[in-house]
Amino acid sequence: MVITYHGGQCFKLSFGNTTIAYNPISKKSKITPVKFGADVAFISLWHSDFNGVDQVSHGAKQPFVVDGPGEFEVGEVTARGFGVPTKYEGKDVINTIYHVRLEGINMVFLGVLGDTNIDPKILSELGDIDILFVPIGGGEVLEVPQAAKLAVKLEAKLIIPMQYEKATLQAFLNEAGAESVKPVDKLTIKKKDVQAMAGEVVTFKY
Repeated sequence: MVITYHGGQCFKLSFGNTTIAYNPISKKSKITPVKFGADVAFISLWHSDFNGVDQVSHGAKQPFVVDGPGEFEVGEVTARGFGVPTKYEGKDVINTIYHVRLEGINMVFLGVLGDTNIDPKILSELGDIDILFVPIGGGEVLEVPQAAKLAVKLEAKLIIPMQYEKATLQAFLNEAGAESVKPVDKLTIKKKDVQAMAGEVVTFKY
């Protein structure tokens, strides 16, 4: 699997002929929009920063859109969505946490999470987490200390922060004891690689 970061909460994951997108950035966002083809697009919250479905519709790839709670299976991708209440831009909304499994790797994408008090029933469904995508930018999503503590609580083998400014990222790395981590252009990873990890952090150039 190859993971690349496109800013905000947008990630592209490719494996074989399949591509999935997490929270693609739309043209209406203030963040630079993305443009690539995806087979599946996971949308945590219907907001311009996260719902750029058109931007991941390219050529022969027209994504199957998952934008809420439920169980889903698309080709090799199996997923579950869990709705959690949160506030965004002053409104009460539902953020969807996604548990996605592919190539034997269990990934949890927290989306626009603003509170670490996740229903224990949801936590029990997540199982052993190989890769955790966690927002760290503060404001309407988790603050750095909250995000770091939640990552430890969830015992994620690999932690990928998202939705941050440069100073916030450095603060998170300090909190996680990962000050020496250098950003990568992309991450190529297999199940056996992540199995050898224990709370490691990866960041990306973008």
